[in-house]
Amino acid sequence: MLLKGQVAIVTGGGRGIGRAIAVRFAAEGAAVLVTARTEEEVKQVAAEIQSAGGRAAAVSADVGLEADCEKIVRAARDAFGAIHILINNAGVFGPVRPVEQISAREWDEVLAVNLRAPFLLAGLVLPEMYQRGSGAILNISTVGAKLAYPLGSTYAASKAGLGGLTRTLAAEAARKGVRVNAICPGPVSETKMSKDLTREFAAHFKSNGDEVLNRMIEGTLQGRPQTVEEIASAALFLVSGLSSAITGQTLNVDGGMVFY
Repeated sequence: MLLKGQVAIVTGGGRGIGRAIAVRFAAEGAAVLVTARTEEEVKQVAAEIQSAGGRAAAVSADVGLEADCEKIVRAARDAFGAIHILINNAGVFGPVRPVEQISAREWDEVLAVNLRAPFLLAGLVLPEMYQRGSGAILNISTVGAKLAYPLGSTYAASKAGLGGLTRTLAAEAARKGVRVNAICPGPVSETKMSKDLTREFAAHFKSNGDEVLNRMIEGTLQGRPQTVEEIASAALFLVSGLSSAITGQTLNVDGGMVFY
């Protein structure tokens, strides 16, 4: 087992990519603290892991709130005694509108979840990791942070900022035994966010519901969407000893869509 004896926090773990990561990590021996805003979902994921013989705990929390970030870390330590892995997966897309139609409040709300929360959570777990001399942080970004798409300025800006945070944290942490990386998924059409965005973009452009998504998928070398299991596999690689010489990197898991 690649993660035997490790304890992982997975934010946004109630469904989609976060759920897949939590289940995969548990199958590889990690004890997983599953957290998201919806209590029913995180409890269900934790129960699924436990029924398969794994170790998991659940806590409902909003990472956009500083007190809830502290609550998450405290819950992980109360349940398992230590934290070895942090997966900053929780994210919101925000308004699907041009920049001039987005309010400062909406901008701040998206950045609080997508960028400030990873900063806060990293700050809470790093002292323990430094003291131990080991640890891994993985930030889930998006290819939208690297490509030019309309109507997603808050999301793209917050995730691009997450890339900068990833590199800075890696630079600070490398000589202290902690690795920090990021993943940029391409279109993962099975997630709730993807389905919601498909409807919103279709309404904006007055097009068929899948037209925008299909054009994006056709722009990948593989010509297909990615799956949550494929993102989870990449996440497992980047937090395990298999990637011991990799830090400060952003891995595109996008079927051949972005090349930098």
